[in-house]
Amino acid sequence: MTQIVAHRIQINSLRLLLLSFVFAMLMPDGSMASAQSSPEAVHYVYGFETGADNWTAGFADLPASASSEFYELDSGRRSLPDGLPGHGYFIQGNNHSDDLFMYLSRQLEGLSPQTTYKLDMEIDLATNVPAGLFGVGGSPGESVYVKVGASSTIPTVSAGEAGNLRINVDKGNQASDGEDMIGIGNIAHSGVLVDEYRVKTLVSGDREFEATTDDQGRLWLIVGTDSGFESITAVYFDRIEYTLTPISSPTLPKTGGLTPPIWTLTVLGGLGVLLLGFGLVLVGRSSRETT
Repeated sequence: MTQIVAHRIQINSLRLLLLSFVFAMLMPDGSMASAQSSPEAVHYVYGFETGADNWTAGFADLPASASSEFYELDSGRRSLPDGLPGHGYFIQGNNHSDDLFMYLSRQLEGLSPQTTYKLDMEIDLATNVPAGLFGVGGSPGESVYVKVGASSTIPTVSAGEAGNLRINVDKGNQASDGEDMIGIGNIAHSGVLVDEYRVKTLVSGDREFEATTDDQGRLWLIVGTDSGFESITAVYFDRIEYTLTPISSPTLPKTGGLTPPIWTLTVLGGLGVLLLGFGLVLVGRSSRETT
């Protein structure tokens, strides 16, 4: 009888050992630990029909001393020009500096903190510039480059070298891309034949662009025009569309503990199974010896 009781104690001890490994692999909230699952892609569309949707305008790459009147700077939510329904965000400037950057930006909240997202971007732009024109410094259409992107830093403009206003995000320069913005086309429209505005759709397509959120899960979206045409440009952003797909995220603390890497959990689980098997062999031998 004593041998039978001892045998049962050994079996129960091994069961408790196995359970301890299982609980070690469980998170404090009771869910099985694993690589953190990525949230689904999120989609944002801004059409400006009911307001500015928290987008604000800015201007860079012009002298800090320049007057808004001389550069003919203007922006705001407006009705689209004759022939086009609805509203858009209007922005205008006269490129006396031969490098005027006009942009819109807004903050996104509620994303996963410190997570890298793949961004797919699309805009509808109302333009009145025909294709194939020549102008001072460049074409009024093909030399006005449309750029889109995002940054974990709020876009701001301040005086830099030589007293010019510079933006703090890396937008590149005119036709060249930056870390925070890429070019997706220009404002020339082959369908514009007379003094009229027509909508042009531009997409990032297969141009890969990634941005990483800050520690509060925020990003700042930014769209704009980077001009090499030394005269006036006036366009309407009719629709701005972003799709953000998470592609990587760090291992973040969970309530009551830390999420271990998945390979650590696999090793622990494997060791637990081996130890259990070894214990069962010992119990089997012990049983045979006591019979």
